[in-house]
Amino acid sequence: MRQAKLKEVESMLSDIKAQARTAIEELVEGAKLQKGQIVVVGCSSSEIGGQKIGSDSHVDLAAAVFEEIYDVVKAHDLYLAAQCCEHLNRALIVEKECAKAYGLDIVNVVPQPKAGGSFATAAYAHFSHPVAVEHLKAHAGLDIGGTLIGMHLREVAVPLRISIQYIGKAHILLARTRPKFIGGIRAHYDEALL
Repeated sequence: MRQAKLKEVESMLSDIKAQARTAIEELVEGAKLQKGQIVVVGCSSSEIGGQKIGSDSHVDLAAAVFEEIYDVVKAHDLYLAAQCCEHLNRALIVEKECAKAYGLDIVNVVPQPKAGGSFATAAYAHFSHPVAVEHLKAHAGLDIGGTLIGMHLREVAVPLRISIQYIGKAHILLARTRPKFIGGIRAHYDEALL
């Protein structure tokens, strides 16, 4: 009985990791992200496990999802911004290099599973030089479980549909951003920026 349960958990974790990898790979491709750009990820491990957001944090699930996402982000020379939960006002954990590159003001907080969230806690543990910032404007984002990442996206966010809709039991939403259109009826636009 115990072996069967262990195999079930391992299978579920394997599926969740594959879904996380698929989501981030399709986001990177669909958003046409370029080296040095920022991807914001908000992640409810409670929702991944099938519970209400903020009610049943899963450190192991969050770490597994983080590792898959971070692996892809690093392979594309992008920056990952891990959004904390509402208890830290949705602050973000980034590499110090990202904060310097984008002129972000560093604040002092260390996320914990129940105050910051398990995903942000995993980011803080795995980044080389983690720091917290309150605000940034990411080029694309992945919202796992209704974490409301919109406040950290550039002004014109465009929904991005991919081949999957869930990571575990958490619904996912993805967005890319694009420059604003300005100028009105006589203006011409660069198709490459759409």
